[in-house]
Amino acid sequence: MASLGKPSALVRPTLDTKFHIDYDWWERSNDDLRIYLLSHLPPERRSHLSQISEGEVVDYIDPDTAEVFQFDALQLALQESAKDPEFITPQTATVDGIFRIFLRNKNQPLTSRELGEQLGKSPDTILRTISGRQIYKGIRPIVN
Repeated sequence: MASLGKPSALVRPTLDTKFHIDYDWWERSNDDLRIYLLSHLPPERRSHLSQISEGEVVDYIDPDTAEVFQFDALQLALQESAKDPEFITPQTATVDGIFRIFLRNKNQPLTSRELGEQLGKSPDTILRTISGRQIYKGIRPIVN
């Protein structure tokens, strides 16, 4: 999953700057993406995944576009979990909620305004959270 655009410390993001999950950041970080992704699944799905061999690939047909994708079991579980209305709740931590929005929308870039609308939080709060010096869970601005 390649990143879109090139993040830069020289550009100060605004409410209209688009953000995404930068999977290249995950590759460079000491954090384990798979473990973090598993944390977004309900306990019963996590339990089920423990019985499936890692890397097992299944076909997934997007119900909106009819495109066929090959997902591993974790990716498929995330796609199915993201459809649940309880995937993001008011109790979900802000950064986790933002990350889950990107999981749900297949990492399509969104602005702080769009993220705030979906989370029910102030766009200013969202922007302050994800535009600082610290990068949370690979959520970064897209700079063209």
